[in-house]
Amino acid sequence: MADHRIEIRGVGHRFTGRDAPVDALSGIDLTVEPGEFVTLVGPSGCGKTTLLSALAGFVRPTQGTITVGGVPVDGPSPQRGVVFQQPNLYPWKTVRENVALGPQLRGAGRRERGEIADRYLELVGLSEFASAAPYELSGGMQQRCQIARVLANEPDVLLMDEPFGALDALTRERLQDELLRIWRGSGQTVLFITHSVEEAVYLGSRVLLMSPRPGRVVLDERIPFGDQQSTPQLRTDPEFQAFRERISAQIGAQPAVAP
Repeated sequence: MADHRIEIRGVGHRFTGRDAPVDALSGIDLTVEPGEFVTLVGPSGCGKTTLLSALAGFVRPTQGTITVGGVPVDGPSPQRGVVFQQPNLYPWKTVRENVALGPQLRGAGRRERGEIADRYLELVGLSEFASAAPYELSGGMQQRCQIARVLANEPDVLLMDEPFGALDALTRERLQDELLRIWRGSGQTVLFITHSVEEAVYLGSRVLLMSPRPGRVVLDERIPFGDQQSTPQLRTDPEFQAFRERISAQIGAQPAVAP
């Protein structure tokens, strides 16, 4: 993959509210190296989704600059894939057709896009459901299909906005392990928003804590378990639990969001 270093410099964003402007972000300075798995945590309303939307190109920040691989972000790009909290699959297409959509839009022929779709469906463990309709899948399987559809575009950067937040605990943990396996095999850069500190520490190689609105990065720390293979046993490790509690305490120490 080409250089896809993320550079965020002096980024702020102000929404024009009905009564008064709302400053969602202020003074964000951040560099993310290719291949990092960065998790973002912070209190509700702190601007995590706004920052991810700006990086995706859905929102143009009112201050500062964002570049990926030295190229300014001025709109959405297939090289920055976005996975939302709720699957947004097309119900009139099969699972395989959903995953093949990106390659189809890029001009891939029927055989090529079918091969791409099959490869990524196998990667997320959905090969036997390729001909199913999305509504025939469980919530966790739909989310895996959404991830496969994004991966089929082979993006350099994967942006994930609480993708497992609506799932039950067992499905969530299975998909966390699945995502780590995909990341380790792809070399992609991942930015992952979550409200779960345990999830952030389990998945990430680096964790960012954002302050209440206007959102700023108030903690940027390497996760000391990044060189280990995250397994269910890691969750009960005393060092893991102590690190998680320290990050949680930092969130609790943040002031309340202004009305």
